[in-house]
Amino acid sequence: MRDRILLIVSLLWVSWLGMMLVHEGGHVLGAISSGGVVQRVIWHPLVLSRTDVSPNPHPLIEVWAGPIIGCVAPGIAAGLAWLLRLKTAYLVTAFAGFCWLANGAYLGCGAIDPIGDAKQLVTLGVPRWVLAVFGFITVAAGLWMWDRVSGRFGFGRHATAIDRRHAKWVAAFSIVFTFAALLLGNRGISP
Repeated sequence: MRDRILLIVSLLWVSWLGMMLVHEGGHVLGAISSGGVVQRVIWHPLVLSRTDVSPNPHPLIEVWAGPIIGCVAPGIAAGLAWLLRLKTAYLVTAFAGFCWLANGAYLGCGAIDPIGDAKQLVTLGVPRWVLAVFGFITVAAGLWMWDRVSGRFGFGRHATAIDRRHAKWVAAFSIVFTFAALLLGNRGISP
């Protein structure tokens, strides 16, 4: 039971930090590819991440790139992990599912009460129903991914034993990842 709790708690924490990093990476790629200049990226465990872009000639591209790349990149990583038959593919899939859930809930809930990226998108003219559809599709996909690997975490009819080594490695990685976020997040990441 301890290994299960260690694995799940550590993976959720790493997934939170990783999701923010991939999401902001999407904003950075969107900004650069559309002629924007990234001024600063905030990635810290105690605050919501953000990317400051100025000038931002195509804000729709930059803003949409965060949640879209924030879903697609982890999804591709999960697909590659299964294709390569990695023993840790289920961990990558759980991370991808988290990213899809988080990005979907972020924009989907923004259809009701826009904050952050959702507020920017609404201000830029994106209809709220588009945010709701994006949220519904990505949350459903994230839940599907989690369902596919839930047995590896000890849930469901096909539950298996927790791999103690994986639990310990994920816990160790979560500590290192947290320190990296603390060190980088205090100053922000600037080009």
